[in-house]
Amino acid sequence: MLLRICLIVAILGGGAAVAVNFLMVKPAMEATVSQRDDQTKQKETAQSDLKKTNKQLTDTKTSLTNLNNTLTATKKELETANTRAKDLDLQLSDLNTRYTTAAARRDKDEEELARWSQLGMTPAEVIKLQDNLKTTLTNLAGVVQERDTIFRDDEEKTKELDRIRNNAPDQTVKLPEGLKGRVLAVDPKFGFVVLNIGKDKEVLQNGIMMVARDGQLIGKVQIARVDDTQSVANILPAWRHGEVMEGDGVIY
Repeated sequence: MLLRICLIVAILGGGAAVAVNFLMVKPAMEATVSQRDDQTKQKETAQSDLKKTNKQLTDTKTSLTNLNNTLTATKKELETANTRAKDLDLQLSDLNTRYTTAAARRDKDEEELARWSQLGMTPAEVIKLQDNLKTTLTNLAGVVQERDTIFRDDEEKTKELDRIRNNAPDQTVKLPEGLKGRVLAVDPKFGFVVLNIGKDKEVLQNGIMMVARDGQLIGKVQIARVDDTQSVANILPAWRHGEVMEGDGVIY
């Protein structure tokens, strides 16, 4: 019985101690819980602010990227515009040069037109007159050349006739009657021929023979040198009626 009473007393004393302890600890617990709740709210608020800050940072980075892209595009457009401006400057300079050249040409044409007006003739008439003058000069040059050729031929023929008339042996050298031969070679530059007849046919120096082709008289040659079977003869310009050619016949 006493044990029970002691046990009850002990329990009641423990409960009183617990009650006293609870009453003493409760304010501290409540303060701790309140502080915990405040910290939790602060943490939640901080996390919310952090999320907002991160979002703002992300938005700022995106805006910055877009701004950089826009800046790059703007730089490219500016470079393109500068290049275009340089091209336009070059074109303008070229146009100015062309304008200056055209203006100078116009002034020159106006001066030329003024001179034509003073002449009283159109450019087409002057060009026609120039063409006629060129044709006349060309024809005149041909006539002068032909005249000079005729004079030279006449002088050569006169000299040859005088030489033949004043050189008795040229007229008196007699060759064998019926002597015939053929032209082996012709040198038109120095005016001589090589004949296929010589001492074997009694050819004599200074003898004169006729050159014929197809029964037509081509000219005359005078023997200048006689070899055993060949001879060399000069073509007489005064008696030339055509060009002496290889294979033509010679007759005395």
